[in-house]
Amino acid sequence: METKYFKKLEFNKIQQILSNFAITFIGKDMAFNLMPFNNKEEIEKAGKQTTEASILIYRKGNLPISEIENITPHLKNLKSLNSLPAKYLLDLANILKISRNLKEYFSSEEIDMSKFIHLDSLFKNLYTNIKIENTIFNSILDENTISDTASQVLHTIRKNIKNKEQEIRSKLNSLLHQKYIQEPIITVRNDRFVLPIKNEYRSQVKGFIHDISSSGSTVFIEPLSVFDLNNELNNLKIEENLEIQKILHNLSSLFFDITNELENNSNLIGNIDFIFAKAKYSISLDATEAIISTEKQINLIKAWHPLIDKNLAIKNNIYLGKDFTSLIITGPNTGGKTVTLKTAGLLVLMAMCGLHIPANEGSSIYVFDNIFADIGDEQSIQDSLSTFSSHIVNISNILKHISSDSLVLLDELGSGTDPIEGANLAISILEELQEKNVLCISTTHYPELKNFAIVTEKFENASVEFDLQTLSPTYKLLIGIPGTSNAFAISQKLGLSENIIKRAKSKLNNNNVHIEDLLKQIYEDKKIIEQEKNEILKNSELTEKLKNDITSKYKEIEEKEKNLIQTAKEKATDILLEAKEEADEIIRTLEKTNSSKEANENRKKLNKKIKDLSENTAKDSSPSYTPLKSEDAKIGVDVFIPKLNQTGTILKINNDNAIVQIGIIKTNFKLSELAYSNNSKITELENPHHINKEFKPKFVSSELNVLGQNVDEACFTIDKYLDNCVLNRFIYCKNYTRKRNRCFKKRYPLFS
Repeated sequence: METKYFKKLEFNKIQQILSNFAITFIGKDMAFNLMPFNNKEEIEKAGKQTTEASILIYRKGNLPISEIENITPHLKNLKSLNSLPAKYLLDLANILKISRNLKEYFSSEEIDMSKFIHLDSLFKNLYTNIKIENTIFNSILDENTISDTASQVLHTIRKNIKNKEQEIRSKLNSLLHQKYIQEPIITVRNDRFVLPIKNEYRSQVKGFIHDISSSGSTVFIEPLSVFDLNNELNNLKIEENLEIQKILHNLSSLFFDITNELENNSNLIGNIDFIFAKAKYSISLDATEAIISTEKQINLIKAWHPLIDKNLAIKNNIYLGKDFTSLIITGPNTGGKTVTLKTAGLLVLMAMCGLHIPANEGSSIYVFDNIFADIGDEQSIQDSLSTFSSHIVNISNILKHISSDSLVLLDELGSGTDPIEGANLAISILEELQEKNVLCISTTHYPELKNFAIVTEKFENASVEFDLQTLSPTYKLLIGIPGTSNAFAISQKLGLSENIIKRAKSKLNNNNVHIEDLLKQIYEDKKIIEQEKNEILKNSELTEKLKNDITSKYKEIEEKEKNLIQTAKEKATDILLEAKEEADEIIRTLEKTNSSKEANENRKKLNKKIKDLSENTAKDSSPSYTPLKSEDAKIGVDVFIPKLNQTGTILKINNDNAIVQIGIIKTNFKLSELAYSNNSKITELENPHHINKEFKPKFVSSELNVLGQNVDEACFTIDKYLDNCVLNRFIYCKNYTRKRNRCFKKRYPLFS
């Protein structure tokens, strides 16, 4: 491809940004030298690699990778079987460490890594050797320090060195308090331990002078008493250096047989770093993978220029190739025509490089053999080229090299010369491109090109929107609508005299006036339609969302209802079974017992069980009720008492209180404690004390024989008999429940 046109599309800036996301020098170098692929398979593979890397970053975080050194010179030395210094060995060990970390990153039990088929081979081909890696890092602490554990010999030598130094210091310490000592310190000169001696005493200290201070007042002398010890120490240090060289050679030999693997690892690490740099750039842009189409078409959905802030950029639909092959964009200056032109070319170029593009999913591009661009002013004083001349030279070169699979981008076509001649020349250039079936996007101010696009097949007009109220561009692209000049409207808004505006309009050709009016009307209609369309889409999406929410909630409620019913049925069954078992047990006990007292206790126990069952059932049902209004509270009205979960009838009303009969019981309640019953109606009471209680009549004998029973048994039998008499209305006793025992004792004094 003709790479000289890439700079016009600002592709070099994309390369620079991409390189900032890379970590290794290889990754950065690959970003700076990024070029588009020339076949569909390679483009799709590169795009899929970027996609898979993005998914891995979202799921597992960034790569465990760091900068690596250029190991090419290291490998040359190894191939010659030469020893490497400690730093070089650490560089090679770092390659092995990063390779191991990358393999562990790509191997995961939480994620199905078989889906990452385009990255699989890169990670699996990494060579790892944990044994060599650990040996190097355990033997070399840093580039200047070999560990004591690197060899047993080195450990012994260094131990002897420390002992020897300690012996020398001990001897010198005994001399530190002499009068000829300048300072009570032991220092080193020429790798030998010496003492700082005052210059005037230099003749009194026997030894070798190694240095003199700059002032001449201090002489550094090695006393004869430590001369032999210093020699021994230096010999030990020589042995240490020899052993270190031996260790480094042994460590270097570990890499002799794996130089090819190390070189391959270095390249793979750089390549992986580059792919993940593309992924990180994609994430920063909210970009998507483009579809590589076999049809010669461009379809960019909601696309924006990658060098513009994604939160500020206007997103436009740019399409070309299906219904038309040439798009002519018109509109005011600074309206965004050139940015639109660059956006189309740059996004196609990015997609062909395997980069994700700043556009919505579903956007597609074609694999072009070349992308030509004539954008900007390249006039040259040195070459005596004017603006017009520079454009013509560039366009002439483009026309010589284009093919039917090329994409051509022309900015301000035909500008810089006589308008009539420039317009006709521009039309001829566009016709030439059309004859060669080349996809072309161009910008212009000439009305002749707008008219030409209206009447010519395979050509389409487009414009960038302009807000006349604010006199500023909106940067929205409208395909199918040619741009109007807006010169008169803008001039009038800016305060130019109305007379001048009218005079200018009168000088226009009538046909031009009609065309301008028609274009303006089309423009306005298109704008209204777009607004209505967006509103309909927004409402449609909202309706669909509400529909889905309602359906989801309905299903959820339906499911809860089924569960509640099932739970209630199971609970009711359990309660009934429990009550039945309890009742059966008490009945069996009653049948076996001969004691009326014990039988009475069992009866009370059964009644309490039934009462608890009723209360639990009432609580579970949780009925709703409506508070009774004071004006509806009348004698004879049936009411519901929520706190007792019972219904009753009002017998008497006294201010805010009412006496309510519940069965055979009369109780005082506040009106606020009463509610409407299901059949609240006034019941005519002939006798306010009359008990209106429905029950099944039961045969009661007119006499009761308790002969032979003791007191407890007789009380139980008579009590039950009297209850049956009252319920069957054979006898009446006011406040029966409260005075039953008293009545009983009065009537049967023998049992008192």
